[in-house]
Amino acid sequence: MSLDKRLHAYRDDLAESALEGQVAARRYTTGEEGRIVTAVAPLRRQPRPGAPLDTELLFGEDVTVLDRTDGWAWIKSKRDDYVGYIPTGSVGPVGPPATHRMAALRGFVFPRPDLKAPPVMTIHLGSRLTVTGESGRYSELAGGGYVYSDYLRPIDTLEDDPIAVALKFMNAPYLWGGRSSLGLDCSALVQLSWQACGIECPRDTDMQFDRFGTLINYDGDENSLRRGDLVFWKGHIGIWIDQDRFLHSNASDMMVAMAPLAFTADRIASKGEGPITGIRRPPMPTKTDT
Repeated sequence: MSLDKRLHAYRDDLAESALEGQVAARRYTTGEEGRIVTAVAPLRRQPRPGAPLDTELLFGEDVTVLDRTDGWAWIKSKRDDYVGYIPTGSVGPVGPPATHRMAALRGFVFPRPDLKAPPVMTIHLGSRLTVTGESGRYSELAGGGYVYSDYLRPIDTLEDDPIAVALKFMNAPYLWGGRSSLGLDCSALVQLSWQACGIECPRDTDMQFDRFGTLINYDGDENSLRRGDLVFWKGHIGIWIDQDRFLHSNASDMMVAMAPLAFTADRIASKGEGPITGIRRPPMPTKTDT
């Protein structure tokens, strides 16, 4: 049986218990629960620093730890099921449930509620935090540290516009496998923007093309598109906003940039990277009057 190793944890010596009977391994494990304790945890394809960066996990995201060997933890993300290796120092025990999420693009964690104190960490949009108290303009975090309260939103208070979230990342650097405001790739821009609205989204472009939203007919007439439609090429994705604005994190500009879709499509084609392969209409938040 052929399974996607990005989403299914199996090696010759070990596999996740859910795959028992589907793959051969010397033993199977349910693993142990863990939580990301660093600002960003790079998830690599193999347990070595120079291995390809497949994705990143953010502070407070929960994982299943399947194995720990030689400074690396083999994990599966509970957010999007991604499997890979992160440094063991990036994962700690699961504490109290997250109460808040980081809504600002990025912000500092201070050792005390004082803007003059040297920051101990920079956290990013989408990080999940457990707030235990308030001190003036700052929220105290479980495990120590303080974050400016205006950066945070209660965990169940969601954004209502993924395009507005995506626009926060304008000019953020492009990084293959990146998933934070310090660097992100095209599919991470989409995933983070919809996750902020409470809509889970697969991690990679091919996964998003296969199962995120509804495939629509497109004959090149942008009048048939809606704000938020996702435009795909082989290995690339971006967000259509209107006829003047198409937003994507891309390796031509090496940042999150915006240009008309026609210009972008011509530029991609001129590099021999092919035509638009499809357009999907993603789920959108349901807005309610208050």
